[in-house]
Amino acid sequence: MEIKDNTFARQFETEVKEGLVSVEYSFQEKKIFLTKINTPESFDDEEFISNFLKNIMEIAIERKLKVVPILPKIVVFFKKNPVYKELLPPGIRL
Repeated sequence: MEIKDNTFARQFETEVKEGLVSVEYSFQEKKIFLTKINTPESFDDEEFISNFLKNIMEIAIERKLKVVPILPKIVVFFKKNPVYKELLPPGIRL
């Protein structure tokens, strides 16, 4: 999966045959806040979204960032993938 960090639009992007899938973010200090997932209307591949989020977590690890999940769908991702809970800032409980 090829992920582009579109810093101008503040989102991670990847292409699927239906169009563009993106996860919007904002930065504050050494934290990245994941705020929204955008998908084409006809796209509902939850496994793809999960893999996309896993790739974003790897980017956060490389950049030494803490991840703050704002969107409930991303909170669910963290609950299903406890290996990434170390990316949560201190004080964040899911």
